[in-house]
Amino acid sequence: MLESTDFLNAKILIVDDLPANVLLLERMLAGAGYVSVTSTLDPRAVCALYGTHRHDLIVLDLQMPGMDGFQVMEGLKQIETDGYLPVLVITAQPEHKLRALRAGAKDFISKPFEVAEVLTRVHNMLEVRLLHVEIRRKNEELQKLFDQVVAERKRSERLALHVPPDSIAARLQARPDVTADSFADVTVVIADIVGFTELAPAASPERLALVLEEIFAAFDVLATQRGLKKIKTLGNSYMAAAGVPVPSGDHAARAAHLALDMVDALGRFNERSGHALQVRIGVATGAVVAGVIGRRMYLYDVWGDAVNMASRMESEGVAGRVQVAESTRRLLGDPFVLEEGAMQTWFVGGRTTTQGGHQSWQHAQIAS
Repeated sequence: MLESTDFLNAKILIVDDLPANVLLLERMLAGAGYVSVTSTLDPRAVCALYGTHRHDLIVLDLQMPGMDGFQVMEGLKQIETDGYLPVLVITAQPEHKLRALRAGAKDFISKPFEVAEVLTRVHNMLEVRLLHVEIRRKNEELQKLFDQVVAERKRSERLALHVPPDSIAARLQARPDVTADSFADVTVVIADIVGFTELAPAASPERLALVLEEIFAAFDVLATQRGLKKIKTLGNSYMAAAGVPVPSGDHAARAAHLALDMVDALGRFNERSGHALQVRIGVATGAVVAGVIGRRMYLYDVWGDAVNMASRMESEGVAGRVQVAESTRRLLGDPFVLEEGAMQTWFVGGRTTTQGGHQSWQHAQIAS
């Protein structure tokens, strides 16, 4: 909504080679309350002045020596690239009026001047100009907002899917009806923080949340380093998978390394925090179905025998140790130390070489 002050504060430039005409127009506009009126007698200076000040209206005489108003408008077109010239021409030649409009002028004032005509045409021109500027400004704001929304949406999709933008997200855009794939060889890791339930009654919800956040943040870093995809957390349980969404030939080894890393990481957390938490980890290999679920909040999830077996390995495992299914043991060799467990399961007891580890040999912590 334009206010009267918007009109009166508008920047007006008067261009005429005759000082008497300039003085007369200045007095008319000043008498009507316009407070930002400037002038020049040199038509060659108009483009430079407009480029600096971006006047809301140029009152331009057409007949001037050295450079006429038509030439001035051609110069202004090089500056005002959106095609709108805020030019109100002055002419005493009726045949020049149509030519001026075709050249880009928006209206004209006839000589000799009549106060009512000058003020009316100036007001009408300013109204169109100011609305044009306001609409352009709002369109630019809307475009920026739209660009921000698009960028945030793409960022949210990548965070929700947590996969490279050229894999699942790209396929979802290409085939939104196909959101799941079968994988024949995937190794799933499920870790449960043991002792967290006993910690809960004595600690505030905020403190519990910070404890889990620190532990799981460390697990996230380790999963990324080992090339596993974090699937989800549920309470004090953490799930990751190797071999999805991009198949991997060494998925079992990657998962075993991550599991041992988790045990070590929780040990370091206990040293820093004074807690006595342990992690019980189950690992299993097999076929899964993996894909994106959800309509508004996307989640990449996996289902299948490998998930069920990893959950069983975790729930029937030992705190502080990594229990793997037979399907995973068959794929593990050097540098892992495998210890036979119950139910044809195996413990990953440590590493025998420096491959993938920081020491020549290290053993997972065993619950006392």
